[in-house]
Amino acid sequence: MPRGPSTFRAYAIALAAVGLAAALRWGMSGILGTSLPYHFFFAAIMASAWFGGFRPGLFATLLSAVAATTASLAVPAAFDLTRVRDVVGVVTFVLIGTGISALCENLHRTRRRLSVTLQSIGDAVIVTDAQGRVRSLNRVAANLTGWSEDEAVGRPLPEVFRIVNERSREVVENPATRTLREGRITGLAAHTILIARDGTETPIGDSSAPVRDDDGIVVGGVLVFRDVTARHQSQRANALLAAVVESSDDAIISKTLDGTIVSWNAGAERLFGYTSSEAIGRPITLVIPEDRWEEETGIIERLGRGERVDHFETVRRTKGGRDIHVSLTISPIKDESGTIIGASKVVRDITERRKIDEERREADRRKDEFLATLAHELRNPLAPIRYAAQILRLAGNDPGQRADALAMMDRQLEQMVRLIDDLLDVSRISRGKLEMRREPLDVADAVRLAVESSRPLVQASEQELVVHLPERPAHVEADLQRLAQVFANLLNNASKFTAPGGRITLDVAERGREVAVTVGDSGVGIPKDKLRTIFDLFTQLDGTLEREQAGLGIGLTLGKRIVELHGGTIEARSEGEGRGSTFVVTLPTTTRRIAETGAAPAVAHRGEGKSILIVEDNRDGADSLAMLLGVDGHEIHIARDGQEALEVAARIRPDVVLLDIGLPKLNGYEVCRRIRQEPWGRSIAIFALTGWGQEEDRKRSDEAGFDGHLVKPVRYDDVMELLAR
Repeated sequence: MPRGPSTFRAYAIALAAVGLAAALRWGMSGILGTSLPYHFFFAAIMASAWFGGFRPGLFATLLSAVAATTASLAVPAAFDLTRVRDVVGVVTFVLIGTGISALCENLHRTRRRLSVTLQSIGDAVIVTDAQGRVRSLNRVAANLTGWSEDEAVGRPLPEVFRIVNERSREVVENPATRTLREGRITGLAAHTILIARDGTETPIGDSSAPVRDDDGIVVGGVLVFRDVTARHQSQRANALLAAVVESSDDAIISKTLDGTIVSWNAGAERLFGYTSSEAIGRPITLVIPEDRWEEETGIIERLGRGERVDHFETVRRTKGGRDIHVSLTISPIKDESGTIIGASKVVRDITERRKIDEERREADRRKDEFLATLAHELRNPLAPIRYAAQILRLAGNDPGQRADALAMMDRQLEQMVRLIDDLLDVSRISRGKLEMRREPLDVADAVRLAVESSRPLVQASEQELVVHLPERPAHVEADLQRLAQVFANLLNNASKFTAPGGRITLDVAERGREVAVTVGDSGVGIPKDKLRTIFDLFTQLDGTLEREQAGLGIGLTLGKRIVELHGGTIEARSEGEGRGSTFVVTLPTTTRRIAETGAAPAVAHRGEGKSILIVEDNRDGADSLAMLLGVDGHEIHIARDGQEALEVAARIRPDVVLLDIGLPKLNGYEVCRRIRQEPWGRSIAIFALTGWGQEEDRKRSDEAGFDGHLVKPVRYDDVMELLAR
């Protein structure tokens, strides 16, 4: 309520009220005479005290006493100081006026206290009468509704306090109306929106209580409401956070500082196998192996100091007793005063990641070993080749030493070529580019080729090789050379890991719709823990520098992939170290039979001499090949780069061009294309002679116009076969 008029205004009102009362009393003198001299002035005193308080009321009282006792002002001949009755009357009047003023002052103070109290309430408050009209509202209510108190007083409450449902937008029954109707405390339903006078919407929560008189009759209502925007936002944020926590793939757990589990999300249920009802209330050691309980003690100590634990990798145990590798992020939980009361823990399963990391480290280790082994294995044949070249230089005309040196060089070159071919095959298989020429064939034919290839190694070790072939052909759809490569590799491994004088067996047997090729030996055997990884790339049974047998650790991997490309399987068996090994290759048989073909024509090394252009930027490579072909009676020309190749070819019009790919000035593909553009170049036989031997390289050669593709180091017989065509 307002504090009332200013001091000047209050006294002015008192003066006017007394003057009005005196005028009325004077005007009634003809009727009343000298009786009732004070009655008109009580109203003036009350009005003065009501509007101004005690002092203006007392001022009006004294002024009224003067007016009432002065005959000329209000009551003619009304007061006589000699009469006791008149003196008692005026004194009584003053006392009553003073009492009225004091009472009004007290009412003023009560109203001011109520007004201050009402305005000080943090919630919005609206007071109504029994008909639901606004009697008063505090400052908070005015701000929320947009109505000032002067504008709102006397208006129906629904006009000032407009509320709708947040979701349906339908008008909500006013709680104050229900309170007046039912005479009890009522509240709003959730999701109620207050629409202010200017259209602003505010989510609110409220309650309404009845105001009763002494007889218990409802004479009004008090509506208390508040802005719950922050609470709604907090609730939405908490709900969102709870949804995020519950839907997280990670386990999210909260616990007290003594380690008691307080919350347990769905991710924790999936990770550890315990339901929330099984976990909540139990100690966190429920999922910690006993040998790691000290970790939890250390974590609690760090949390007590307010520290956060980030990405701590450890081991935890599931309900089923399985240990898993996890990464923990643990944060302290504080109450409103900042006191640490617990911790939240995010647990991520990193078992698979650790497995991948370990596999990657193992792969890197094997790769490093492979590179070291590759350098070692390539240097091994280079040493005897260098020694053989020295022997040729020093042997003079000794035919025996020259023949031995040449044979040594040929064997070592073959070893290098096999190493490189295996590497290329592994690369082709990994990219799905390995070329397979599958046709019906007898497995025995592939076995014979393999035995022929491996027999020198077996004989050099003085080992016994026993081969059992079936009486009738076992037909399979296969690439003869690739299949022979697999069997030869198994035989070579058996020989390498079997002591001199040992026994090697190769058995071929049909089993229903399959044929099994079994290679066994009496060698060093395979440790049990190696049987699972024996076919992995770069795997070596003996990784020490002192191992006796050479190899890159790719032969079995290559063999397994080739067998699988044929629809078969390969399996390794061993009773352990020192008890030999057995490899079983199983292939599906076919009902197709081998086509009758004539014998392949023999390659004639000598014949009509041809004009041959060798294009090679490696001087030793070009000169050595020129010498070799020159011995066979051909006319040889050499070009060192692509531009020179075009000039020489245009001048001599050769029959054959042996063309390297990687050349200075112009590469081999461009040289071939330009020669083919010339009328004289269309009939020339052009062969790529290069170290690039991948399937893509062969395809590019074909697209550029080459007639064939030879990979260095090329065999002399292969060159002669091309020339014979």
